[in-house]
Amino acid sequence: MKLLGAIEAGGTKFVCAVGDDSLSVIERVSIPTTVPTETMPKVIEFFKKHDIASIGIGSFGPIDINKESDTYGFITSTPKTAWKNYDFVGTIKKVFDVPVAFTTDVNTSLYGEFKKGIAKDVNSAVYYTIGTGIGGGAMVGGKFVQGLSHPEMGHMSVKIHEDDHDFAGNCPFHATCLEGLASGPAIEKRAGISAKDIKEDSNDWNIVAYYIAQAALNTALMLSPEKIIFGGGVMHQTHLLQKVHAQFEALNNNYIALPPAEKYIVKPSLNDDQGIIGCLALAQNEIKE
Repeated sequence: MKLLGAIEAGGTKFVCAVGDDSLSVIERVSIPTTVPTETMPKVIEFFKKHDIASIGIGSFGPIDINKESDTYGFITSTPKTAWKNYDFVGTIKKVFDVPVAFTTDVNTSLYGEFKKGIAKDVNSAVYYTIGTGIGGGAMVGGKFVQGLSHPEMGHMSVKIHEDDHDFAGNCPFHATCLEGLASGPAIEKRAGISAKDIKEDSNDWNIVAYYIAQAALNTALMLSPEKIIFGGGVMHQTHLLQKVHAQFEALNNNYIALPPAEKYIVKPSLNDDQGIIGCLALAQNEIKE
């Protein structure tokens, strides 16, 4: 049986899987994201065990998704220096003579939710991953929103919280963009302790919720999607989404007519499998095309 291959390439780990036409995972493996010479041979070894018909890749970025570009398939100006200007798709294609789909990791998470999750009954949605970094992707009518490149929503500018003016931010490119203020490393840098050790009633979470709520409102104003989904490790804090809802309602101030925040701004529904399912779906599309 020919199988679909999926690579969810994150800043901390690569999750590789094979699945069938129903987008069900048959086997998977998790490989630490270290340097290409260590990580990629393990990725290739995993897929060599299977008769795969195509591969879908969702990668941390920025990446080059322009098929007319000389550097299509590359990871480009990433802060992970060992992966800067790395030919991801080319490396895979040297070993496997199969079609390869390539997009951002957040796009594949969004696509997974479109195919089998909380966005399967809507026409438009935006997905943010809030973890080691922050990325965002948008879909309308089953197609990703992109122009010259993929969106970099995680680096939008946001207003500084009144209690946060002393924090210098954590983004090496923009300091106090959304990622620099609300990503996992930014939260820990601000607090001086691990995020899991920050108490639920700490003002740090009100500050973070303020930035995430601004991202949601900016998204609603610009794209008017039917759903906004927030995933990633930071959102595993069970109390955080409620704080985001409250901040969002206050910031919107009844300007846009929207569903209640708890129905409009939601978490993923696929138990952290949305990225892999999205990669499998993109691999499936490559065969159909």
